[in-house]
Amino acid sequence: MKKFTKIIFTAATCILTFQSCDSQKVVINREVETTNDGKMLLGHQSKDQLLKEPYSQWYNFEHDEYQLDQKTVAELKKEKLNSYNMVLVMGTWCGDSHREVPRFFKILEATGFPDSKLTMIAVNRKYESPSGEEGPYNIQRVPTIIVTKYGKEIGRIIERPSTGYLERDLLQIIKKDNTSITDILK
Repeated sequence: MKKFTKIIFTAATCILTFQSCDSQKVVINREVETTNDGKMLLGHQSKDQLLKEPYSQWYNFEHDEYQLDQKTVAELKKEKLNSYNMVLVMGTWCGDSHREVPRFFKILEATGFPDSKLTMIAVNRKYESPSGEEGPYNIQRVPTIIVTKYGKEIGRIIERPSTGYLERDLLQIIKKDNTSITDILK
């Protein structure tokens, strides 16, 4: 009986130890004060942070002023943009992020893209976040929008869209993926 109790106690201790090592607390909406850039967001973020000062100054203006290409938005819905996941890596200090991130969110809102399928990571001027969340994505410039399906990257937009419209670049990525799926099925 003593031996059995000792085995149970040892097993329970091991399980609890592994669980505590495996579960790391994810800090969301971290904000820091910097000497050169003032307030800066770092690490995992939610869109709500961009609606607060000082970020709302640039976010709201660009979001409200951007005119969506409605035809492309309709095609994104038809091509099932919502079946993909996306990662947005941005810098609150970056002019390109100030322009493209509000536009990106306006597109997601227009297509009904679920918040749960978007991961937003804010980085510093060295393209780093406190916990290294950006590490797997090889970020060289921001903003970077990465489109994934089943955990595999199928395309990315870096700094600015090549077509001049984020929604058109997103549609190109989705159509390219859908074309490759069609080719496989043939």
